[in-house]
Amino acid sequence: MDSKNTSKPVGVIGAGSFGTAIANILAENSDVVLFARKQEAIDEMHNLRISNGQTLHHKVTPSNDLEYVASNCDIIFPIVPSSNFREAIKDLSPFLHPYHILIHGTKGMDISLPNNSSIEDDDLILNRENVRTMSEIIRDESVVVRVGCLAGPNLAKELADNQPAATVVASHFDEVIEEGKRLLRNDRFQVYGNSDLIGVELCGVLKNIIAIASGALSGMGLGENARALLVSRGMVEMIYLGRALGGNIESFIGLAGVGDLVATCSSTLSRNFTVGSRLAKGEKLEEIMRSMEETAEGINTTRIVKKLADNYKVRAPITQMLHKVLFEDLTVEDALQYLMKYPLNVDIDFL
Repeated sequence: MDSKNTSKPVGVIGAGSFGTAIANILAENSDVVLFARKQEAIDEMHNLRISNGQTLHHKVTPSNDLEYVASNCDIIFPIVPSSNFREAIKDLSPFLHPYHILIHGTKGMDISLPNNSSIEDDDLILNRENVRTMSEIIRDESVVVRVGCLAGPNLAKELADNQPAATVVASHFDEVIEEGKRLLRNDRFQVYGNSDLIGVELCGVLKNIIAIASGALSGMGLGENARALLVSRGMVEMIYLGRALGGNIESFIGLAGVGDLVATCSSTLSRNFTVGSRLAKGEKLEEIMRSMEETAEGINTTRIVKKLADNYKVRAPITQMLHKVLFEDLTVEDALQYLMKYPLNVDIDFL
């Protein structure tokens, strides 16, 4: 099939920086319908052809009508913050059919808790059954079966600037992977496939924790040796956690794992990196969150993963220390001192 001649447009739900960048990439091969909930965002797209600071490709049509998106697009890319993801899928669900394909680009987790309990409760025990990836939410809340995700070193600003990059489309269905490749691939954007959907989703989730820690190192003025130590130990921690939560080791040592980890741990364009850097310079978490226009997924992820690590008895010292920095008033300096003294006698022991 000629990728330049798709008969139906492709939908994108969410006009944030990454959603807009993906819409523009898709528009090189197809017509695109870009959904935004807020009327002011729709007006800006219509009147100025701008979304989230990015100039829209001429083949991108803005819409705030989910029924229109679903009825005109067989393939839809939901790219909204994890805190809003379930609500967004519930809103879209009445218009979805089994023939739809959904490929999400959200790097976060969703939790369902017993009544009257909170993620902040010290005695809360989180199981994998309480935690859903975004693909699992799609399956929970809609009739869609063919589900996939995007993950990889995809900093939105670089995508918007047409810098070369690559991504992974993961799905249990070969058809979803092939459609993702067909729709997204161009001369500057390479697309790989992976059948380990949960593992690839977990890569995108867990690396945000390490990215906050890396930003903290940068904010303290520490060098590349320290960052290399953090990234390599962070990769091992991600693999331990990912394996406990249902992912395959192979996914973590690929583009969606180590590739995305390197990008987000070394770039000031990463929201999670920025959170860590500002924390290390003395800002309070509440101030940082209030001033950020878009969600740094690693903050909530740290809360969730710390509980999971406790329950599954996974060794996760970076996650544990970052949790203390974010939510228990430990200083970045004290956390680093602890990590430097943490007894690790073996480099890797998961192979």
